[in-house]
Amino acid sequence: MLIALDPGRNLGVAWVSLETKLLRHEILTLSDLQTLEFSNVVIVVGDGTGTEAVQKILKARGLDFIVIDEEGTTLEARELYFRDHSPKGLMRFLPRGLWSPPELIDDYAAYAIALRYLRSR
Repeated sequence: MLIALDPGRNLGVAWVSLETKLLRHEILTLSDLQTLEFSNVVIVVGDGTGTEAVQKILKARGLDFIVIDEEGTTLEARELYFRDHSPKGLMRFLPRGLWSPPELIDDYAAYAIALRYLRSR
């Protein structure tokens, strides 16, 4: 299993199987990262805004991690979100490019980072 982290104003976290299945996803704070359980997993971290703070916490905890280019993962996150949550009401009639998630999707951005890592292996 791997845990992917999408740093930023919100910390997106995705637990992903090596077969690319999204097992769990959450949006946490940096302080939550200090107590998050990381046993027997590969940790991947996006290289965007806020990555320094996340990497600092992981290093302080003695954890190894892999940094992944996260350019474009926000758009990938939207696609992944709508794959799991079909639009409802009138929004489903809008062109796909106008769909806007009704909630934060940093956890899906973390999932996109995990998928990017798994594809690169």
